[in-house]
Amino acid sequence: MRLEGKVAIISGGARGMGAAEARIFAREGAKVLIGDLLEAEGTQVEAEINETGGEALFVRLDVTDEQSWQDAVAAAVQRFGKVDILVNNAAILRVQGLEDTTEQIWDEVMDVNAKGTFLGTKSVIAAMRDAGGGSIINISSGAGITGSKRNTAYHASKGAVRIFTKAAAIQYAGENIRVNSVHPGPVQTDMLASSMSVEGGRRPDEIPLGRYGRPEEVANGVLYLASDESSFVTGSELVIDGGRTAE
Repeated sequence: MRLEGKVAIISGGARGMGAAEARIFAREGAKVLIGDLLEAEGTQVEAEINETGGEALFVRLDVTDEQSWQDAVAAAVQRFGKVDILVNNAAILRVQGLEDTTEQIWDEVMDVNAKGTFLGTKSVIAAMRDAGGGSIINISSGAGITGSKRNTAYHASKGAVRIFTKAAAIQYAGENIRVNSVHPGPVQTDMLASSMSVEGGRRPDEIPLGRYGRPEEVANGVLYLASDESSFVTGSELVIDGGRTAE
């Protein structure tokens, strides 16, 4: 029960890594608000958690819209009484090199991945201040640390998340609000499947550990940063990538 008594908001919590985070958080004692545009999948995760003894609430969340974020935070406070943890997990991937990246693609990726993280962080600060502190975990990527021959907008957006995390960590450390980033490598999700359908995707044998990661392996790292075990950790980067960025 590493999160007993805590309340968490997880964006993009309807599937993939977000759903894994929601399940693990609930098993560890947190009350979880799951935010996503995927209503059928989100309500299914909500029901699964509630049926197995946890406490979860699904709300429709558009991470690019500030009012949607404010409504989600208000729902968490109304239902569970406070907010202690935010996981900015929602993201999209578009697989284009620089010259093939249109302005529309660039704006779309930056809106969800970078702006969404900014709005989520901004929206929970007051609630975390009221709670006496909190932990914000921004899901960046190995792509926020290294480059590649494609995914130009995705790399830029995840790099933005990486540095934004450090800026927020410094600004709110004095209020006991910790902000850290997580940098997964290729993980077995729908996003990876869509990426691998395009020529040039990274094969498992190109990763030092020889396989893709599992959502639960990333979620366990996020759990550490959400818990009081990481009480002296802020502005840091947790890389969970099978050794990819060490190459």
